[in-house]
Amino acid sequence: MKGLSPKGTDPEVITKLSLKLFMAKIKLTKGELKRQRDALKQYERYLPTLQLKKQQLQMEISHQLGVLDEKKRTVEAKIKTAEPWAGLLTDRVDIKPFVRPKNIIKNSRNVGGVDLAIFENAEFAQEDYDLFTTPMWVDGAIYFLRIINALLEEIRIIEEGIRILRNELRITTQRVNLFEKVKIPEAEQAIRVIKIYIGDQMANAVGRSKIAKSKIEEAQLQEVAV
Repeated sequence: MKGLSPKGTDPEVITKLSLKLFMAKIKLTKGELKRQRDALKQYERYLPTLQLKKQQLQMEISHQLGVLDEKKRTVEAKIKTAEPWAGLLTDRVDIKPFVRPKNIIKNSRNVGGVDLAIFENAEFAQEDYDLFTTPMWVDGAIYFLRIINALLEEIRIIEEGIRILRNELRITTQRVNLFEKVKIPEAEQAIRVIKIYIGDQMANAVGRSKIAKSKIEEAQLQEVAV
């Protein structure tokens, strides 16, 4: 049993209906035949580009998901190593200003015509506390939390990139389907119908010409006979 659309209509029926509506609009002329042939060439030339872009986006999404999973596992592992001394982080020593990134340095990369942000580095505020009155573990905690927060920023950028890639993949897939299932079939059907119509018209014209010629010849013979 074929799957139904959300409104309960067979997608194949929708395609056939769309094709019928399209055919009702075309002109059965040589000029229209040329226009449809030109359109078909353009669709067939552009479709491989769209298909290649779709493949590139799918591969990049798969790659980025792998990188994202690796980064998340790295964060989880580092947090687990911090459990023995995490209780030392008390309000008595406020290190938050020193572990929050003040600037994220990013680069960019183009994938299938889409610009993706690439995490490069995270910059933090300079430590500003009394080294003699501050516990020794603070330096290590700041260093560790900076690594964690930098990883979290990188994860955020990767997730945003995946969202952008998925949206572009959705649009590209729609365009591929439009060309494969609508535009190319419409042009092919239009060309076939117009060629049949023009062929029939030419055949009829030849037939009428032969009849007219036959009548003229018959009339000429009758005149000669008289």
